[in-house]
Amino acid sequence: MKTLLRLATAVLGVSAVAGFDIVRDYSGQNFFSGWDFYGGWDNLTLGDVWWLDQSNATTQGLAYVNSEGNAIIKVDNTTNVPLGQKRNSIRITSQDVYDLGSLWIIDVNHIPYGCSVWPAFWTFGPNWPQDGEIDIIEAINVMGNNQMAIHTTSGCTHGSQNQLGTTIGTDCSLPAGCVVAETSPNSYNSGFAAAGGGVWATQFDATGIYIWFWSRPNVPTSIAQANATSSVDISQWGTPHASYLADTCNITQYFSPQNLVIDITLCGDWAGTQWNYNASCGNSGPTGLCYNDCVVGPGSPRYDEAYFDISYIRAYTTGVATSSSTATATSAGASSSPIGITAPPSGSNSQGSSGASRLKSDSRTEWGILISILSMVIGALSIS
Repeated sequence: MKTLLRLATAVLGVSAVAGFDIVRDYSGQNFFSGWDFYGGWDNLTLGDVWWLDQSNATTQGLAYVNSEGNAIIKVDNTTNVPLGQKRNSIRITSQDVYDLGSLWIIDVNHIPYGCSVWPAFWTFGPNWPQDGEIDIIEAINVMGNNQMAIHTTSGCTHGSQNQLGTTIGTDCSLPAGCVVAETSPNSYNSGFAAAGGGVWATQFDATGIYIWFWSRPNVPTSIAQANATSSVDISQWGTPHASYLADTCNITQYFSPQNLVIDITLCGDWAGTQWNYNASCGNSGPTGLCYNDCVVGPGSPRYDEAYFDISYIRAYTTGVATSSSTATATSAGASSSPIGITAPPSGSNSQGSSGASRLKSDSRTEWGILISILSMVIGALSIS
């Protein structure tokens, strides 16, 4: 029976489970409840930002709920930053940890973009990279499209079957991870907001990790008509845009329960490396250097588009175990939590500031160059 189920999953490219019950809704005036603010410089990707704590983020107007009830997360665009200083920004990490059998949906109206800008919505396990990482939204500078990825230790690989996106990397243990470039239009840059924004959904399952993207005109009815308390049916969503199947990457082996993360950094070891920056932003200033030409000096108009506008993030669960070892809440500290959510392990750092998150090796630079080249080609094709 298990063999037949795996075969069916490989054909369909998605778990046979269709209905998911909501366990957490981040929206409205309570959006920022249940998140930890980083409160330190970007020592993970070496970006030229200081991620504020919650008090300063609120006071400085970099994290707030606007009059429409949407969460705004942004880079400081009002300060004249002197040479040698960093620009303020935001990184938040969910206090809840989501297990196998989870589904995450994020509805976004605007994504940060612009020269030096590096936004991301992603997840990680408490011990990176042993517990895995899933990149759902990630792009740099003025790329034409979003890209998705997973990061693991050695032994996890990725094919190109049963997905709409284009696979760029197949060894998930390499610094760039198993990257899939989005081929649908308006997944990043100015075109995303111009089309009304869009929605991403990620299924975290023992059979695989599946990511969908819809520009606003194409959002499925099951999502468009859902609310903060209703369940969601994924049976009509069609082929995922990225599919990481357990056939070539044992999800229960390479991934543990995941924290959600939203952040915006500047420059750093991807957006700010010489080739990646100069490829599209080399004419942004006199030096050709990301930090000198972008971060230093006035924030406006440089960072006027460097913000997330998020309607909601919702976490769901199947309510049943999809893996005998990790699918249910087993932590003693999580006994009162909904199914599918566990408490962080004792002594762990849910923000990843001690290296439990995306502390990439220097070799990411070379891989980033290759991926940026391929991603720009794919982005140009999707626009045309």
